[in-house]
Formats: sequence, structure tokens, C-alpha cells
Amino acid sequence: MGKVIAAITTSVDGYIVGPKDGPEHGLGIGGERLHYWVMGGPWTYADDGHDTDGMHGADRQYDAAGAWGGTNPFPGTLIVLTHRTEDQPDPSAGFLFVDGFDAALMKARELAGDGGVSLGGGADLIRQGLAAGVVEELAISTAPLVLGGGKRLFEGFEQDLDLEVLGTWSSRYATHVRYAVKRAGQEYAAH
Repeated sequence: MGKVIAAITTSVDGYIVGPKDGPEHGLGIGGERLHYWVMGGPWTYADDGHDTDGMHGADRQYDAAGAWGGTNPFPGTLIVLTHRTEDQPDPSAGFLFVDGFDAALMKARELAGDGGVSLGGGADLIRQGLAAGVVEELAISTAPLVLGGGKRLFEGFEQDLDLEVLGTWSSRYATHVRYAVKRAGQEYAAH
């Protein structure tokens, strides 16, 4: 069975979206700045058709999803954890909606076979994975900005974890750090 890796982007003050996120502001007010590293520079939701040709260097090296481009970029089905499974798109879109963390993880592992599973897309999902003890690596991209409000990655998370730095990459738009996740007091692996 492959590793479970959780990945997300935060601001320096730990927010994954800015204030007032919702249909009018998908990443909250000012939250698009979190993902300048993905888009190759400044962008907004109003930039219809913006692509990632500007992504370069450490950001392109770190981007596992090929910048999405509006489709599932991965070689297999993308499992979407949601309570709204009735909104399931056509299977040809490459998405499967599943209700419940355990059920979603079980389905992802089944579909991945010996391959890895990546948790992304939200702080709550990552906190659930960390709390369940299934996340082996945590990848955090930190954008060089302070949002001052929104939703924090570790809001309400009360577990004690040790993290071992596995690698770092930096650009003008983000610092990317990969960590091995260890329970408090666990020995680090020799590298």
C-alpha cells in the first residue's frame, strides 16, 4: 500500500482561504494570492481562461497536479469527500463523490492499489487524516502573505505531532516544505 500524503497552501499566518469565502469569493477575499505559485503569478477568478504557462522553477517542480486546468489531472479517479453525493458528475469527468472520511479513504486506497493517496482541497480533510493517523507526509506551501482572517489549517486541531523536514523548495510566490509525520515521541527515520 502506498503512502498517504496531505498537501495544501497556507498564508504565513496559517489561513487556507481569506475572509468571507463562498460562491462570490471561492478563496475568500484576497485568497487568490495564496495560489500565485500555481498560476505563475497574479490572477483572480475573473481571469477567464488563465493558464499556468508562467509557472516555473521550484513551483513547477513542486506542482503535482499539472495545474488542474479545469479537469482531473491525475491518472485515476479523483475521490471527492462530500455530503452532497447526489451532485455526482458523469463518471467520464474522472470524479467520484463519496460521503464520509473513512469510506473515501477506503475507496481511494482501493483505486490506488499499490500507489499513493493524496489528501488535498481543504483543512478539515487534512485535519481528519492527521487525527486518524493515516497521513505519512504533509506538504505545506506557504505563500508570502498575511491574510489576517479566513479559515486556518490547524484551527481546533489538538493532537501533538512531530514533523521531520524531508525537503524544501522556494520561489517568489511560495515556500514548499514536505514533512514526514510522526506521532509525538516517535523516532525519525534515518535518511
